[in-house]
Amino acid sequence: MKPGLSLRVSQHLALTPQLQQSIRLLQLSTLELSQEVEQMLDDNPFLELASDDAPREEFGLQAADEPAQHEGASADETPYSIADSAGTASAEGQKDQESSAPDSDVPSDWEGDGSVDIAHDDSEWGGDAPARGNRNDDEDAPTALDLAGAHESLTDFLHQQALSLRLSEIDRYALRFLIENLNDDGYLEDPLQELAEGLAGTDDLEQLDELVHRFTVALRLLQSLEPVGVGARDLAECLRLQLLHLHREDPQDEMLGVALQVCAQPLEMLARRDVRKLMQACGLPEAKVRAALGVIARLEPKPGRRFTDVERHIIVPDVIVKKTARKGGDGLAQFSVQLNPDVMPRLRVHDVYANALRSHKGSDGHAGLQQRLQEARWFIKNVQQRFDTILRVSKAIVDRQKNFFVHGELAMRPLVLRDIADELGLHESTISRVTTAKYMATPHGTYELKFFFGSGLGTETGGNASSTAVRALIKQFVAAESPKKPLSDSQIADMLKEQGIECARRTVAKYREALKIAPANLRKAL
Repeated sequence: MKPGLSLRVSQHLALTPQLQQSIRLLQLSTLELSQEVEQMLDDNPFLELASDDAPREEFGLQAADEPAQHEGASADETPYSIADSAGTASAEGQKDQESSAPDSDVPSDWEGDGSVDIAHDDSEWGGDAPARGNRNDDEDAPTALDLAGAHESLTDFLHQQALSLRLSEIDRYALRFLIENLNDDGYLEDPLQELAEGLAGTDDLEQLDELVHRFTVALRLLQSLEPVGVGARDLAECLRLQLLHLHREDPQDEMLGVALQVCAQPLEMLARRDVRKLMQACGLPEAKVRAALGVIARLEPKPGRRFTDVERHIIVPDVIVKKTARKGGDGLAQFSVQLNPDVMPRLRVHDVYANALRSHKGSDGHAGLQQRLQEARWFIKNVQQRFDTILRVSKAIVDRQKNFFVHGELAMRPLVLRDIADELGLHESTISRVTTAKYMATPHGTYELKFFFGSGLGTETGGNASSTAVRALIKQFVAAESPKKPLSDSQIADMLKEQGIECARRTVAKYREALKIAPANLRKAL
């Protein structure tokens, strides 16, 4: 083959580091963003948190009716402002900044709205990030994360109780070893023989037997501690320990003895609530078996549940929706949508360091420090861009689902990601990132943004009904059913058809399982 030279023109999309960071920040949750900000503050000396006692004008926090003017800014140049909590500047200011930003290298096809831009002077970067927290609150006031971190664990709770026991040194160590081997639910999953072999090995049989004996004594001590049922090897033993504890407190309660007898049967019978087989196995009448099942159902299957690390379950809303006094042209109430100030970090470029760097141009290491300064600027810009996009998407959702905010889940409309993407001129993947792990506080509760999206089911009138509204109807039907004659999936499908919604029985079963509603036969037993 003959070698040769050729010239070819092609187009391709390059993901710059700044754009990659913007995409990554967009998909982070509130807690993850807080950790990312802390990490960036530690790594980049040009980045700092704005102080709460500084003047509002220094950070671009003017009121909505005040002109957004900074010192040193010309009259025809509108600096960035987040006065209306929307994080959007005027169109004229955006155009002027986009044309004058010296370090901006954002691709022209970037999906962001471009409402945040780099200013000419480093001193103007004091207000490029939104406020974080209520500025009127005490800085030492504990946050939700602080309260969650102070939550006592099951292991610490058991160790404190063990201190009150008069034990020999070896028994105290054995009890401590078992406590450390409990899982989050309070169960001891590993057999005592395996725990002993892990310490003594399998060669010294005498020492192995001694350890098994010590662990057996320590297990009885562990199972006598609070919460009742801790240290059980399986669910059956956990239920039995709780029933024995109740029986010691009230020996006259005959039903506790019956419940112990029922609990001794295979757990499969209890899980299915197979009253007939339990009657045959225990030799008891139906009334007593059902009463015993009711006693067992009130027990705690996971003794360590209340000691679970609650920090993983903290939900901090990113957006707050409030009802306003005025009404729209459709007669429905209007709602204001604003970002939660408690989750918005107050970031700015360190003016002292930035000015010192500007006055020492050409010195050793200047290029590296200039790059770090640019990274701080881009991080502030991308954080603001993240909140801007979240707010735009949230406003579009509230406009589309206004009936939900007025009437609740039954009034939810079908909505897909493409609808919001087309309205805002963004890509569906961007909407997906925005709505993942982001939450909205509404008059009806706090919901993930993805909650407002749902497929549609056909109706007799030719329209569509939201799957969320259908699930709410199913929940309503089940709540109003007769306990002695619960509704089957086929009956629920027929009732939905009477409402004009075409929903197959299998679809009803899928929605019922998603709502964690038991089948008709188990609801009847309950």
